[in-house]
Amino acid sequence: MIVVAGEALIDLVPQPGPTDGGGLPDLAPRLGGGPYNTAVALGRLGSPTAFCSRVSADAFGEALLGGLRAAGVDVSYVQRGPEPTTLAVASIGADGSAGYSFYVEGTADRLFSVPDRLPPGTRAVSFGTCSLVLEPGATAYEELMRAAAAQGVFTALDPNIRPGLIPDADAYRARFRSWLPHTGLVKLSAEDAEWLGGTPKEWLAAGPAAVVLTRGGDGLTVLTRDGGEFAVPGVRVDVVDTIGAGDTVNAALLHRLAAHDALSVEAVAALGEDDWHDILGFAARAAAITCSRPGAQPPYATELGL
Repeated sequence: MIVVAGEALIDLVPQPGPTDGGGLPDLAPRLGGGPYNTAVALGRLGSPTAFCSRVSADAFGEALLGGLRAAGVDVSYVQRGPEPTTLAVASIGADGSAGYSFYVEGTADRLFSVPDRLPPGTRAVSFGTCSLVLEPGATAYEELMRAAAAQGVFTALDPNIRPGLIPDADAYRARFRSWLPHTGLVKLSAEDAEWLGGTPKEWLAAGPAAVVLTRGGDGLTVLTRDGGEFAVPGVRVDVVDTIGAGDTVNAALLHRLAAHDALSVEAVAALGEDDWHDILGFAARAAAITCSRPGAQPPYATELGL
């Protein structure tokens, strides 16, 4: 079982076509949130997955739970609350890249509390994005991360930086470094790495067995604790938008690590060049499919020949 801990929200995605008189595009609601997308992607790939979060009891919250169930994700560890669902308004660049503005005040996912226990058979827990920024939930997710690592559970971290949500950049960077001793795998974009400062070598020395850097259409690179560095190119595709691409990479990495029986720090450290080319190549193919369609629509196992 892979557990994904973090926020579920609604992306409001601009639609092509005529705008209103003020030049504003129509916005279509889409199920989203980095951890949510990761959980859905894992479920679609066939990994036994549970989602650990707090979700609103409003209509958006019901739709979010419906999306998880449709992907085969266990929602029995989802907390519910009367607060509204977080909204993220997306803007799509000419190259398909996505930017976001957020409406987060008083929303349900900020009030997450640490569960009494993880699901039976939990092999890994994935963390990231807004849930590690917005208090008081961020402290609760951080506590869960430390507790899982202390129990010997493999932890994965995708910071997925949203600068507009971070009031004190230096404090967040220090907090990120404090998570590293409790993290087995870090996955982040080259842009996130630049914003955070430091180097993958420094991060690896603090704890993770591997750091995976995504470089958009240029592919993925992994750096390992023993000094290894392996890369795969991106998969060429007609990009509609990049919403959910990084989350798909996150899920695909965990799914393929599980296939290699490598959901532990020791097992990840023992992976060789051929192993990493297989894992990274799988993630690149999965992300390309997500980029080929609008919104966060990660692939199903059959689309990847599984």
